[in-house]
Amino acid sequence: METVQLAIHDAPYALALRDQLERTGAREVRCVEVPDPRREGVIVVDAGALDRLPVPFLNPERVVLITRNDPQHLAQAWNAGIRSVVFNEDPLSTAVLAIMAVELRVPKSSAIREGSA
Repeated sequence: METVQLAIHDAPYALALRDQLERTGAREVRCVEVPDPRREGVIVVDAGALDRLPVPFLNPERVVLITRNDPQHLAQAWNAGIRSVVFNEDPLSTAVLAIMAVELRVPKSSAIREGSA
């Protein structure tokens, strides 16, 4: 089962995204304050949570950033290796598609397991 960690402070958006993700397939969706990069799966963050992730990011290809269309945030994400960005004005379905694309693109063993780091 896929795991998606949501670290989004806009509670209504996070809950709506969680509901959409749970409806579209077999995955465990967790709303978290700070995502655990050692856990397999996709990490979905907003700009605030992005600032709290350890640098350098572990497997930035696993991260989907939900942010406003701001050149500073986009440059920060690009420099960190994040390639999946969804603007917060985009429909939820766009975020769901970005998350599904990461699930398909990233190998299941991309996360660092506890005890092996």
